[in-house]
Amino acid sequence: MSALLRVDKLVKHFPVQRGLFGRAKVLIRAVDDLSFELNAGDTMALVGESGCGKSTLGRLLLRLLDATSGQVWFEGQDLMAMSATQLRAARRNVQMIFQDPYSSLNPRMTVEQTLVEPLALHGLAEGRHRQRAIELLDLVGLPAQYLQRYPHEFSGGQRQRIGIARALAVEPKLIVCDEAVSALDVSIQAQVINLLQDLRQRLNLAYVFIAHDLAVVKHIASHVAVMYLGQMVEYADKRSLFEAPRHPYTQALLSAIPLPVPGLKLQRVFLQGDVPSPSNPPSGCRFRTRCPYAQELCARDVPQLKLVEGHAVACHFWDTNHVPAVTTTTEVVNERLLRLQQAFSGSVSVQQGTQVHA
Repeated sequence: MSALLRVDKLVKHFPVQRGLFGRAKVLIRAVDDLSFELNAGDTMALVGESGCGKSTLGRLLLRLLDATSGQVWFEGQDLMAMSATQLRAARRNVQMIFQDPYSSLNPRMTVEQTLVEPLALHGLAEGRHRQRAIELLDLVGLPAQYLQRYPHEFSGGQRQRIGIARALAVEPKLIVCDEAVSALDVSIQAQVINLLQDLRQRLNLAYVFIAHDLAVVKHIASHVAVMYLGQMVEYADKRSLFEAPRHPYTQALLSAIPLPVPGLKLQRVFLQGDVPSPSNPPSGCRFRTRCPYAQELCARDVPQLKLVEGHAVACHFWDTNHVPAVTTTTEVVNERLLRLQQAFSGSVSVQQGTQVHA
C-alpha cells in the first residue's frame, strides 16, 4: 500500500541576520533533514520540547511555509513543486487545526460564515451551504442554533469544535493537529480527543498530531516521532516507544510525566544543561551536550536514524543505554485520561447524535 503522505529530506532554515548584499549570516535550523511516511487512517504524533520544530513541520506539510529544500508528497504529488492554483486545489485534502481556538477564528464572522467560506472557495455543496454548515456542526456535537453566533460567545472547547468543523468542511484526507487540545481544560481535552478518534474512524482520516502531553499521545497515536533541535531522534509504534524507549532523550521525556499517585517513586532521567541554540547546534549528535551516555564518537559523527524491527533511533549507543522503568508511569497517567474519557464518552458520541455545550 502506497503512503498517503511521504516526506523526503525536508529542510527549513530561517535567516535571522543578514550581512552585505543580502547574504544570511545566521540560520535557525528549525527542521533539518526529516523523512517519514504516513498511511491513510493512521495517526502520527510529533513530540518534543518547545522549539524543536514540531509546529514548523506542521506548516511545511500544508506549505504555509516554503521549504528550504526537500519534498512533501501527498498521494503521489509533490506539494513543494505546485503552482498557487494547484496548491489551492490540493489543500482541500490537507487541513489544519490550530492551537489557539480563538485566534484561529475570524472574530467578525459568524459560525455559518466561517463554515461556508471553505465551501464557496472550493465550489462544494452548491445551493445547500446552510444545510451543510448544520451537518458540520452536528458532526462535532454542536446545535444548529449556534450558526449565527460569533467566536467570542463560545467557550474554548466549543471554539475548537468549530475549528474542527471548518477543517472537515472540505472533506480532507489528512488533518494536521497543532497542539489541538493543549489550550483546553483536562476534562474538555478528553471530549475533543474522543471526538477526533471517532471522526478518524468514521471518515478514515489521517492525523499528524503535534503535542507535548505524552498521556494524550499514547491514547490517540498509532506511531510516535520524537524531535530534538529540528531532527527526528526516534520513531516507532506507540507501544514499542512507550514500553522500550531507545533514545536517551525519549527516556527522559517519558520519565518526566507527572504522576497523580502520592508516594509512588520511579526512576527519573535528568538532563543536564540547556537546549543548545538551533542557530549553532553541537557537532555530531545534537543531543550529546545533555546526554548522560555521550562519548567521543558522539561529537565526531552524526548518528543516522537506524531502523531495527520497526523501531528507528538516531543514537550510536542505543543498544547499550539503560532503559528506565517508564511503563508504569505512562500506564498510570493513561488510566487517568481513560477515566476522564469514559466519563464524557456519552456526551461526545457522534454516533448517538448527542450534543455538547462545553
